[in-house]
Amino acid sequence: MAKRFYKKVEVETDGNGYVVKLDGRVLKTPGKMPLRFAGKTEANLVAAEWQAQGEDILPNTMPCTRLMNVACEQTPSRRTELIKEFRAYTRTDLLCYRSKSPQDLAARQEKNWQAILNYGAQNHGIALATTTGIKAIEQPKNSLKNAAHYAQKQNDVALTLLLHLTASFGSAILALCVMEKRLQIDTAFALSRLDEIFQNERWGADDEVVKNNRLLLKELCLLAQLIKE
Repeated sequence: MAKRFYKKVEVETDGNGYVVKLDGRVLKTPGKMPLRFAGKTEANLVAAEWQAQGEDILPNTMPCTRLMNVACEQTPSRRTELIKEFRAYTRTDLLCYRSKSPQDLAARQEKNWQAILNYGAQNHGIALATTTGIKAIEQPKNSLKNAAHYAQKQNDVALTLLLHLTASFGSAILALCVMEKRLQIDTAFALSRLDEIFQNERWGADDEVVKNNRLLLKELCLLAQLIKE
């Protein structure tokens, strides 16, 4: 845990975008690259996280900084890998795997998840099949191709965020809908935990899981501010 070593946090333009400065020094990534932002909103969000630090610098309270570090330092050289990863998540999307029983859970999945899948199919050509079996099912090749194309169109920050949301939800389509502001982050999070919520209603919740979910949702809500209008 590092001690706070700066007093003043500023956002400035340097001709190639925006930078955050700590006591006049440009903020850098862990790999010592200048952390440069294409938009002022991104820079302001990161600056706010550094300004909010107390005597100790707590990285776990700075999700936007962490994501921007990855987007700046790692994503440019890993784009092909990340696009393949998004395609793979689409192939085994959470929303495609339904319960046979109990019937009220199956009905809840159909009611809440199918409309999301329909959006992906109708607006992006990502039509995915569903199953009540436990084995992975093959998805249409063209749908997977369109999913990869969607990921490829994203800039480095958006691609990094897209993959983070996808991993958090277990669903590429939920992440896509959040990126397009089709769903609010808390709604998408609840949909990704639909089975868990159903079981909690019947048997009660695990306090540790509830705590972890609350912390993750808080982080995702902060990161969602990076989504462009």
